[in-house]
This record gives sequence, C-alpha cells and structure tokens, in this order.
Amino acid sequence: MDVNDVPQEGNRTMGGHRRVMYARDADGRIVIVPSRGGEVDETVTLQALDLIREMTEAARARVLAGESSPLEYWMYAQRLDLPQLSQVTGFWQWRIRRHFKPRRFAKLPIDILQRYADVMGITVEQLGKLP
Repeated sequence: MDVNDVPQEGNRTMGGHRRVMYARDADGRIVIVPSRGGEVDETVTLQALDLIREMTEAARARVLAGESSPLEYWMYAQRLDLPQLSQVTGFWQWRIRRHFKPRRFAKLPIDILQRYADVMGITVEQLGKLP
C-alpha cells in the first residue's frame, strides 16, 4: 500500500483516535503512517461487536435457564473469550469451562472468584449475578 492509499475517511468506532499503518513512501521504503481508518475497518468492527452482543445475550439466556453460571455472561460482556480469560486469569480453559457449571461456580472459593472479578473490573457480588 502506498502512503497516499492509507485510509483517512474516518471511522466512528475509533472514537477520533488514530492507528498506525505501514505503507511505502515515494522512495519505496516502508514507513509508519497514521490512519483515521476507513469504511472497511468500521464495517468489520461493527460486525464483531454485533457477534459479541449475540454471544452475551445467548449466555444470559443460558444463565437464566440454569444451564450456565454468570461467569460465562460476564466473560462475553467484558469482550473476552475463553482463551483470553484463560490467559489473563492463569486458569486452564478446561477449568474455566467447569466454572461455567452453576453447581461448581456456587462452590468456588472467594480467592478464585476475586481473580475473575479483578480481571473483569467488577466486584465478586456482581460476578455472582446478572446485571
């Protein structure tokens, strides 16, 4: 991509911020060019946010049906997925999936609940229920 081809249309999902893109200048060197984003970036971001919203609502329905714990809802509500939650908490993914089971979640010790709450920026009390 040439320096003049870097999208500068603006992207409402970026909130006025810029991001860095690499492009070729007139001398053929790769340089850093600030970009305000473009229509393609915006479309992809909005589609991803819609998918996250759908996953969050599906998790809410499972919690209300007693099929899952509030942990699954909060994971999606905080825009995390299982691999990300595993990485930031240090728990194995299989262990987190077990914590999605309401019976197991109800028996979790406070230190594990606190770890989840800290990662998600909420209190342990909030973690235990839906908003």
